[in-house]
Amino acid sequence: MAKYNITLVRSKNGATKRQIANLTSLGLHKMHQTVTVESTPVSEGMIEKVRHLVEIVEVK
Repeated sequence: MAKYNITLVRSKNGATKRQIANLTSLGLHKMHQTVTVESTPVSEGMIEKVRHLVEIVEVK
C-alpha cells in the first residue's frame, strides 16, 4: 500500500473549522511539520480537502 509524506506549508489561519480538523486528524499541528500517512480512502479524502495547505510526496 502506498504512503505519503505530507508537510504543512501554509498557515491554518483563515482555514475553516473542517479543514483545521482534517489537518489535526492527519497529525499536522505546526508549520513545516511532516507526517507519513498510509493511502486509505479516508486519508485521501482528508488530504483532498486541505490540498492547498500541504505538500504531498509519495513514498516508495
